[in-house]
Amino acid sequence: MAGKSSTGLAQWLLIAALIILADQFTKILVIGSFQLGDVRPVTSFFNLVRAHNYGAAFSFLHGASGWQRWFFLGIGVAAAVFITWMLRKHGQQKLFAWALTLILGGAIGNVIDRAVHGYVVDFIQVHAGGWYFPAFNVADSAITIGAILLILDELRRVRRT
Repeated sequence: MAGKSSTGLAQWLLIAALIILADQFTKILVIGSFQLGDVRPVTSFFNLVRAHNYGAAFSFLHGASGWQRWFFLGIGVAAAVFITWMLRKHGQQKLFAWALTLILGGAIGNVIDRAVHGYVVDFIQVHAGGWYFPAFNVADSAITIGAILLILDELRRVRRT
């Protein structure tokens, strides 16, 4: 049983590593091609930008005095440890494990940014009719999709009972 559990964990950790690589690779491309604040329209509703987020989701605590870097870095590391433990226990629950894996990869991608730069590099900007959604990145997308899958998994679980 331990062999099967660690094989399942290894599979999920590999997928999380691929998400981290995709996230970091795209951020390296943006850092190499854009100055802070640059905007390049791609379509009528989508821009590539370079933004630095010192806060959390939607720039929460962006303007704090710097302590938030270490606070969010600590939360990210703690979440990664907890999620890895959950994947070890529940890796056979496919939808739940996919959700956790996406969140894990995204969380670590953003933790790397905080550790290396002191901020998270965002570069995807969606807009319509003068309204702009806050810029985000591959890690944020993975976390969001993972959260949606967690909700779907819970709804599915509730329906069964």
